[in-house]
Amino acid sequence: MFAIASVALFMAALDQTIVATALPAIQHDLGTEINWSGWTITIYSLGQIVVMPLAGRISDQYGRKKVFLVAAAIFTIASLCCSMATNVWLLVGFRALQAVGGGAFMPSATGIVSDIFGRGRDRAIGMLTSVFPIGGITGPVVGGVIVTYWSWREIFLVNVPAGVLLIVLGMRLIPTSRRRPASRPDVPGIVLLAVFILTAMFGIARLGNGTVSLLDPAVLVAEAVAVVMAVLFARHTKRAATPFIPIRLLRGKGFGVMNGINLLYGGAALGFGALVPVYAHDRFQLSTLEAGTLLTARAVGTICVTGLAVLALRRIGVRLPMVVGFSIIAVGLVAMALYPHWVSPYVWLSITTGVTGVGMGLSVPASNNATLQLAPEQVAAITGLRGMFRQSGAIIGVSVTTAILARSHDPGLTQAHVFIAFAVVLACVLPLVRLVPDHRGTW
Repeated sequence: MFAIASVALFMAALDQTIVATALPAIQHDLGTEINWSGWTITIYSLGQIVVMPLAGRISDQYGRKKVFLVAAAIFTIASLCCSMATNVWLLVGFRALQAVGGGAFMPSATGIVSDIFGRGRDRAIGMLTSVFPIGGITGPVVGGVIVTYWSWREIFLVNVPAGVLLIVLGMRLIPTSRRRPASRPDVPGIVLLAVFILTAMFGIARLGNGTVSLLDPAVLVAEAVAVVMAVLFARHTKRAATPFIPIRLLRGKGFGVMNGINLLYGGAALGFGALVPVYAHDRFQLSTLEAGTLLTARAVGTICVTGLAVLALRRIGVRLPMVVGFSIIAVGLVAMALYPHWVSPYVWLSITTGVTGVGMGLSVPASNNATLQLAPEQVAAITGLRGMFRQSGAIIGVSVTTAILARSHDPGLTQAHVFIAFAVVLACVLPLVRLVPDHRGTW
């Protein structure tokens, strides 16, 4: 069952970044412009951000197995449709549908693991959720191999047999979880939250293409609508008898500060990963293949320490790994911004990205478990919110950076300064960690 949940998370994360190396092929084959082919990545991220909190809440209430199997079916069917798309508009639409399935995997799979592992759930969740960043890191490498030897359609088609296997094994092996007492669905809360996330991230993503100004009407309207929706959602959540997302999970003790940490962490740590290949090419003129393999170094660093970090959680709590991990990531970011004079740029970038991977391996299990013990019956909902805040932070970080780079005369040097800014953001997060409940032992 752990393997089933892990494969689902890996597939969802892989498809978030695997398309990046296929964009030129998609653009040529479908006869479209780069901005439209780029939306195949943007719409997947936006869809996941919207779906994660919704799927988390639904799986807590109606059962993790049902949500997981529906997610697997949607993801598999959408992947097949993506592989057969005849124009970019169909491809973007099918990618949005694929995001619904991919976004529902994280909260439902985490809920399943929490249920079946009992007292060992803290370690199991730490290991499980560490699969997600690894999948995102390996996506561009896998995508590059598939596009080189087959075509861009196969990067979607490979999901189909894996998805069918997930459905069959899930139906046979995953136990049916206990349903919570049904309450009237909070439809207004769902709509307000979805519109808020979608409009806020749309405006930010549009700004990130580098050709749009801050005063662009579409950006201004989208952000204005987002502000209105946020205010209405907050008022509705306070007044509703059974709100879709309890206000406690948004700003309650421990939850509020952790949501803020996840947003900043997503921007500084997760967002930077998508920028490393561009930085290596712009500043050091490394080849596309060399630039892509740098993310493998980060994956290796993450894998090397994740297991030890998970085993140490019960003894040392969640604060210390987060502080040490965030600090190591910040050191790696600053080092990456420096120009090496004693080794080749490729070796230097491999070392520094590996260092950031070590920091992620230390901090991710702890940050994934933080606050779960405060509401163990709502594990999936908390996980969905965590994913939403992290992915939102990543989109903000990448969009703001690409908007700055598009207006820079020296993109490579400018991005080095951005990495230093990311390190400063992580340094500012450290005092906030002291406000997170430092749980030790099982929960």
